[in-house]
Amino acid sequence: MCEDYEAQFNSLIDKVKDSFSKDDIDRIEKAFRIADEAHEGQKRRSGEPYIIHPVAVATILADMGMDADSVCAALLHDVVEDTPTTAEEIRSVFGEDVEHLVDGVTKLGQIPLSASKEEEQSENIRKMFLAMSRDIRVIIIKLADRVHNMRTLKFMPEEKQRYKARETLEIYAPLAHRLGIRAFKEELEDLAISFLDPVAYKEIGSTLEKQVESRHHFLESIKDKISERVKQEVPNVHIAGRIKSVHGIYRKTYMQNRTIDEIYDIYAVRLIVDSVYECYCCLGVIHDMFNPIPGRFKDYISTPKPNMYQSLHTTVIGKEGIPFEVQIRTWEMHHTAEYGIAAHWKYKQGMTGKVKFEEKLSWIRQLLETQQDSDDVEDIVKTIKTDFIPEEVFAFTPKGDVISLPMGSCIIDFAYAIHSAVGNKMIGAKVDGRICTLDRKVNNGEIIEILTTSQQGKGPSRDWLKIAKTASARSKIKSWFKKEKREENIIEGRNEVEREFKRNNISLPEKQMNEFLLKIAERQHCKDVDEFLAAIGYGGLSLNKIMPRIKDEYNKLIKENQPEAVPDIPLQVQQKKTVKSAEGIIIEGIDNCLIKFSRCCDPLPGDEIIGFITRGHGVSIHTKKCSNVPKDISKAAEPERWINATWDTKVQNSYRVTLAVTCMNRVGMLADTSAVIANMHVMIHSIFTKDGNDGRSTIYMTITVNGAEHLKSVCEKLRKVKGVLSTERSGL
Repeated sequence: MCEDYEAQFNSLIDKVKDSFSKDDIDRIEKAFRIADEAHEGQKRRSGEPYIIHPVAVATILADMGMDADSVCAALLHDVVEDTPTTAEEIRSVFGEDVEHLVDGVTKLGQIPLSASKEEEQSENIRKMFLAMSRDIRVIIIKLADRVHNMRTLKFMPEEKQRYKARETLEIYAPLAHRLGIRAFKEELEDLAISFLDPVAYKEIGSTLEKQVESRHHFLESIKDKISERVKQEVPNVHIAGRIKSVHGIYRKTYMQNRTIDEIYDIYAVRLIVDSVYECYCCLGVIHDMFNPIPGRFKDYISTPKPNMYQSLHTTVIGKEGIPFEVQIRTWEMHHTAEYGIAAHWKYKQGMTGKVKFEEKLSWIRQLLETQQDSDDVEDIVKTIKTDFIPEEVFAFTPKGDVISLPMGSCIIDFAYAIHSAVGNKMIGAKVDGRICTLDRKVNNGEIIEILTTSQQGKGPSRDWLKIAKTASARSKIKSWFKKEKREENIIEGRNEVEREFKRNNISLPEKQMNEFLLKIAERQHCKDVDEFLAAIGYGGLSLNKIMPRIKDEYNKLIKENQPEAVPDIPLQVQQKKTVKSAEGIIIEGIDNCLIKFSRCCDPLPGDEIIGFITRGHGVSIHTKKCSNVPKDISKAAEPERWINATWDTKVQNSYRVTLAVTCMNRVGMLADTSAVIANMHVMIHSIFTKDGNDGRSTIYMTITVNGAEHLKSVCEKLRKVKGVLSTERSGL
């Protein structure tokens, strides 16, 4: 046995021997021996024995105070997936609970070969949520597993590092936040940023390191001042200082375009007392000692966050001129704030108080229920990415019920957060007594009244799918259309299919088209074409997402059934010749051919280009960097159809190109960017904006330029506009 992991396991036993019974210790030791034998000979990327990983995960859970079943499951969590050991063997030795925990953490064994990386990820998370609905310990073990994997991610290939880091930031950190496990959330976020943006991570770390002495002195002086005053009113108060996490600073500096000096809560002082009454007493003393900054007070005691977090937050400024945050909470609130749902085990509550515990986990069942009617396996991931973000707003119903929503949510999201029936019957809304539009953003503290109708047949509009910000609201709208408007959905779906097929030059005789659609429907697990069209009509299936596969199927069908349709073009010529086209393109080896520019990459003069001989549509011109151009032409499916092409420098033409301008949301941004284009005497053919996360938007504009250099100068001018973060060519 390797001394390193034997020592780590002995350390684990030392952590739990005072809190677990002898029987529990024996079970943990048995789990370790089974895992050690099962993983024998397996190595991690670091070269260490694989058993080090499950021991580390079990140790993380022991530090959190989790129970013996969780620690056993952590030691065994990879044996079913990576070794010949079966779930039945685990059940026979450790019982049903441990077997269910291991099964919940294990990835899906059978993923369809046609599944994309996103679909595979979504299926695994859906399975994990189903297991969570039966036992919340599944996600706690999975989060501990992800924490250790992120700690050792440096041994993985760079591409894998970035994929895992992004997945952690978009899925696992928000889950840790939603469960209230602060330690997991902050460590996962910091580790993810260290791989996704290592330069910024080091810069923030270096800045904090330089200020360590001054920071320590400032916090200690503030703690002493507060202690001297507060203990006169509340003798039994515990005071501690903290610094905002690296990711928290990163999000407010790099992502919101602010400096560290503009972050008011980089320093924080935490007061922990015995009762709620004492919390408000301390708040009065703090506001008497320091000047509170307007709009920076939040009462999470009277209106707890969805993850059970409770505290009073206020930001104040002292004589030093340095703003800092003060958090005030009871010890019970502190335990919940640090460990979230895991506090039930750390403080020996387990899953006792079943009714109250079930209420805290009701959001898991609601999430699963909203996904049941969806045909898109990725909806559950979209919900986590959009609905579990840390920034939240709190608004009230006229009866005083608190509704919590992700920042940026609108009235439609508010209505569906109350209940599906309220959203489906909504005809209008009032905010603080005034009629408002349904796309209006919800702000903290507003009283929102949803106006409904009892008239039969009324329901949501399809436009709401484009307005709603939360995946939960969109899922409920889709569900209504699926159940109530089948015939309308089929017509809408058929129209969308016809539009997309026409745009992609997909055309077949009616009988052959029906057979083709049936084959596609079956691949999407639909029983017939009508069900497939209906799913597209109500938004359950995204036609854009499956179009690449449809085009592949269509090309195969044409190749099999219509070989004679291939034009008689000499693909190889003995004597090469160059021919100029009217579009300013020089084609090598082909005379009098039709030229078209591909929309996937919008080639411009100055770009390196290549031609592809299409069937019946001439030569399609791509940039050599286009994702549709094979890196090695000789290894392409039909290398003879790729042909050299260059620009004719003597021809001056105008070309359309679409730009994606990523920028911060601010008043006048659209006007400023379009003014820059107008001042350069560049024609704008179309322009629209799309809201993103974290206060960002993307402006898509189609303009006319005369080449890559002209486009480069346009982009340079746009980047100088205040708030513009990046400009790049788009394939829209």
